[in-house]
This record gives sequence, C-alpha cells and structure tokens, in this order.
Amino acid sequence: MSTSTRKNLLGYGWLFLNPLLSVLAFWFIFGFILQTSRGVPNFLGYLIVGVFFFGYTATCMNGGTGAIRAGASMIKGFQFPRAALPISTVVRSFLDFMPTLLVMIIVLVIVPPLEVITWRVILVIPVIILQTLFNVGLVCFLARLGHKIPDLTHLMSIVSRFWLYGSGVFFSIEAVLRNHPTLLNAMQYNPMHAYLSLVRNSLLYGVDSEPKTWIIGTVWAFGLIVVGFLFFWRGEENYGRL
Repeated sequence: MSTSTRKNLLGYGWLFLNPLLSVLAFWFIFGFILQTSRGVPNFLGYLIVGVFFFGYTATCMNGGTGAIRAGASMIKGFQFPRAALPISTVVRSFLDFMPTLLVMIIVLVIVPPLEVITWRVILVIPVIILQTLFNVGLVCFLARLGHKIPDLTHLMSIVSRFWLYGSGVFFSIEAVLRNHPTLLNAMQYNPMHAYLSLVRNSLLYGVDSEPKTWIIGTVWAFGLIVVGFLFFWRGEENYGRL
C-alpha cells in the first residue's frame, strides 16, 4: 500500500472508494445526463470494468514517470539494476489492484443487473498478465523520459485523461464511431481498448472475444515490454545524474 494511502484516515479503504466514487460520478454524468449508456448492455458493469482496469494502468503510468527521481538517493548509495525502480512501481500498483479486483467482481455479482459468471471468467487472468506486461514496458519507457524531462510528471494526468476518453471507459467506441469506420478501426488498436474489451466479454457478457482483439493486446504487451526495457537500459548510466 502506498505511503499516501496509509496516511489517510480510511487507509486501505481509499483503494476501493476512489474507483467506486469515480464509477458513480461517471454513471451520473455519462449514463444519466448524457445518456451514453444507450445500446450498452449492463452499462454499470461496463463502467465498473473500465474504471478499475484503466485505473490500474493509469496508476502505474503516473508513478513510473517519477520513479528515477524518487529513487535518486538509492541510485547514488547502492549498486542494483536500475530497472528495479520502475518495475517496483508496477508491483506496488498490482498489489493494490488485486483486492480491488475482488471487490469489483463482488459488486458485479450483487448489484443489478446481476451477471451470471461463466467459465470465461478465467480468461481475465491472461488479460491481467498481458496488461501487467504492457504496464512494465510503459513504465520503463516513461521512467527514462521522466528522468530527462522533469515536467513530464505534471503532464501525465492530462495524458491519462485523453487516453481515458479514447479507450471506451464510459461509452462504447463502437456505438459513438459507428458512422466513422476509419477512425473506429484505428481506435480499436488502442491497447487499453483491447484489454477492456477482453475483460468485458469474458466477465460481463460471457462471450468469446475476436482473435484480433487478443492479438492486439498480446502484441502491445510483448512489444512494449521489449522496447520499453531496451529504451530504459540504454540510458541507465545517466540515472545517477540529476
């Protein structure tokens, strides 16, 4: 659990309350006021999956950008693989994400419209693995950039917000862009859209995902972890200089 969470009165409770309150806010704005829920089966469940799973990657991204500067004293005082710093950011986020995932599943089961969990729920496990590999690659890439460009840490909240809107967290990209097939096809290559689609199909709707979606998620995961790690490693000798 992060230090900032421990210092709060509710402690671990905020790991669950933050995404749940976000779900309520998004449901009220987009589902109730803007009516983006039209044509989306179980919009509340759709929203819950989007907020929880996107939040996992967003937390990694925000923490990883400043990982090198946050670990400056360790870098100067000890010899260790520098990649341990961004990877530890993902590990912390993963450990925080796991209990919230359990809460998410409980909410989906007990809050109407009730979902019947099928055997396809086990497919969520490989999706989490792919998303975690993707997060490691992304964080390694951003950690080096954040070391070279300190102001990047302040831009991450803006970047993640744009990414949030482009990933179909609280509306169906397929429904919104149905009259723009070229843009829709491009948006489907967004890795977060792929991971959210895989989880929703397996957990919410109990249907098989298209092989194309699995391929997109897999290529992004393994491709970015290789590119991100190599990019980070090439700058390793400079990380002690701040």
